[in-house]
Amino acid sequence: MTGVKPAVVLDNRFARELPELAVEWQAEAAPSPRLLVLNDALALELDLDPAWLRSPDGVGLLLGTVLPDGAKPVAQAYAGHQFGGYVPRLGDGRALLLGELVDTGGQLRDLHLKGSGRTPFARGGDGLAVVGPMLREYIVSEAMHAMGIPTTRSLAVTATGRGVLRETPQPGAVLARVAASHLRVGSFQYAAAYGRATGTTDLLRRLADHAIARHHPGAATADNPYLALFEAVVTGQAELLARWMLVGFIHGVMNTDNMTISGETIDYGPCAFMEAYDPATVFSSIDHGGRYAYGNQPAVAEWNLARFAETLLPLIDEDSERAVASATDALAGFRTRFQEAWLAGMRAKLGLPEDVSHEQASGLVEELLKLLLAGRVDYTSFFRDLAQAARGDAGPVRNLFAEPEAFEDWLTRWRAFGPAPDTMDRVNPVYIPRNHLVEEALAAATGGELEPLDDLLEAVSAPYDVRPGLQRYAQPAPPDFGAYRTFCGT
Repeated sequence: MTGVKPAVVLDNRFARELPELAVEWQAEAAPSPRLLVLNDALALELDLDPAWLRSPDGVGLLLGTVLPDGAKPVAQAYAGHQFGGYVPRLGDGRALLLGELVDTGGQLRDLHLKGSGRTPFARGGDGLAVVGPMLREYIVSEAMHAMGIPTTRSLAVTATGRGVLRETPQPGAVLARVAASHLRVGSFQYAAAYGRATGTTDLLRRLADHAIARHHPGAATADNPYLALFEAVVTGQAELLARWMLVGFIHGVMNTDNMTISGETIDYGPCAFMEAYDPATVFSSIDHGGRYAYGNQPAVAEWNLARFAETLLPLIDEDSERAVASATDALAGFRTRFQEAWLAGMRAKLGLPEDVSHEQASGLVEELLKLLLAGRVDYTSFFRDLAQAARGDAGPVRNLFAEPEAFEDWLTRWRAFGPAPDTMDRVNPVYIPRNHLVEEALAAATGGELEPLDDLLEAVSAPYDVRPGLQRYAQPAPPDFGAYRTFCGT
């Protein structure tokens, strides 16, 4: 069956309103396309028939080579700080915004490709992507969505039939993903630089108005809409970072061009989940100094937001000193909001009742993290096993410590608070995309075997529900897995 061809409408609102940030472009043809994985549930949410998407025309849409009338794909322009160094012209070097869809809930969503070929922003790259990294983004973004963490979504990964040279020849692929938008801090950095070069804030103002209308409409009625926009992004990012930290997620490349205005997680390159608790954990092969280590992520987010604030200063107030003072005050709220969201999340992870004071909870968390670090304890397993201790069986959680004696006093004091294990199970995942399982699935899929990928997706799509036969998906990597490194895929 090919299904019913939907009346696909791809608007080009971004390109119409912000033509200075858009270059009309076309995706490269795929020699021998083959759909590897399709997100049926997301397709239905977008009012697209999954059966039709599996047809030749549907696959063509997922590759950007068969488009509805009126569609005008564009490569988006943006700047960014990459590992602290400013690059004035980045942009979609291997990506295209096909256009905007309206989903079944009436929300505007971007349909965007990754790996669709060179664009004017490619900077010497080949503009292509390979199967492994595109499937990594599919797996991890869908796991994040299942855990309730704001994220771009993966609609499909399609093999192109084209060989791509990386360290070794690899099969090529294109990822189709969906986002509330692809506006980034880097978009504002580009617009601000454009304004400095042309002597006008017109583009910057239109970009800010576009962001307000699309993501933070409440800011439009504030006394200072552009300061309110900044405050809304600060709040969204503080809450997002807390959620990352609570599940042990490490983004890997927190450049300013990878921070969204919507508050969604974007660009899953060398990302991974921490296993043994350690704030210094780094998996990215290109993060030599640990700039984007697990424990550094909140501070990096705050730094990125400071760069965002700098772009908005001419809009916040004509008086530069007043603008800086207002933006600085707003940025100061990041730490407070992050700490509030983090502690609230940790209270839930520990099942602490409401009558446990802020000071008691903070002390308990601080002491626990020291114990987990000293014991090199698996972060995800610990909280699930701890819920069993709240039910009376402390054996599994004790067994996570090589020397459980140091943990006993903390465990006794925590149990005295009467923690709620059912609350803990609702927020502590059993299944995350374990690094060894991700690599196993990617290697198999690269070789043409998709069953390990399907099995892993089944596990992480319902991360809180223990299911028979999935025990291996809840286990840490075996000792012989060794040190883990991830790569960005370009």
